[in-house]
Amino acid sequence: MKTRITELLGIEHPIIQGGMAWVAEHNLAAAVSNAGGLGLIGGANAPAEVVRDEIRKAKELTDKPFGVNVMLLSPHADEVAKVVVEEGIKVVTTGAGNPEKYMELWKAAGIKVIPVVASVALAKRMEKYGADAVVAEGCESGGHIGELTTMTLVPQVVDAVSIPVIAAGGIADGRGIAAAFMLGAEAVQMGTRFVVSNESIVHENYKDRLIKAKDIDSTVTGRSHGHPVRCLRNQMTREYIKLENSGKSFEELEYLTLGALRNAVMDGDVVNGTVMAGQIAGMVTKKQSCKEMIDEMMAQADKLLGHSQK
Repeated sequence: MKTRITELLGIEHPIIQGGMAWVAEHNLAAAVSNAGGLGLIGGANAPAEVVRDEIRKAKELTDKPFGVNVMLLSPHADEVAKVVVEEGIKVVTTGAGNPEKYMELWKAAGIKVIPVVASVALAKRMEKYGADAVVAEGCESGGHIGELTTMTLVPQVVDAVSIPVIAAGGIADGRGIAAAFMLGAEAVQMGTRFVVSNESIVHENYKDRLIKAKDIDSTVTGRSHGHPVRCLRNQMTREYIKLENSGKSFEELEYLTLGALRNAVMDGDVVNGTVMAGQIAGMVTKKQSCKEMIDEMMAQADKLLGHSQK
């Protein structure tokens, strides 16, 4: 399936793996890239040298293109922005902010810059400042979210910009990919389904919790403070929402979630940790390799979109 995104990034399939903190490390990124998609290393709050090490480890596992997600709120963002240039990374996605200050540096190095946006206004601004594409991410996605759904956001962004649009949020199979293409997207970004892949280093407790999730197991904390985060319901989210509803400040609630994502991903604490996942968690039913996932999804999408099977 050829699109402007597959051509731009030099990939076989129009599937990008989300840059999930603690989850998107070199093993997962390389596996997705080897399967024909675009793997991403999630910079998150990691120091620049940790990101450099992850990039070098990924290079040992794949000779295919992969990228880095730079979290712009990170205290290490300035150093990470330089590391991606020094290590010859060809694709950068950005989250939690505006990457304008790094655009000149990255463009001079030939890096394709793809910001994640949750509104038409930000998408237009990113195009103006030289973005090569944007990821329009709906509120169905896991982790930090905006307000609009994927179904409403993607076509409005597609209509507003001339650069390619990648749809994210609520996509778990070939039906979601086909739907995204009908909305005008030219690729999709997926996170939650890849969490349970064989190559993912996520704790088995986390993977099992995702696989057992039902459609109603998704919840959002932090809405009232302007920091909404989508995750699966557990003891931590119940306590957080109870305190949030009682009027506790954002600062008072922060102690509940400090280190909670790491505790869930690395240590398997799915009771008091933050189990970030999108609303499609109820559609994730089995562990597979990244290649099996991508091949299965693309076969389904091709059939639905009427493309000939090779």
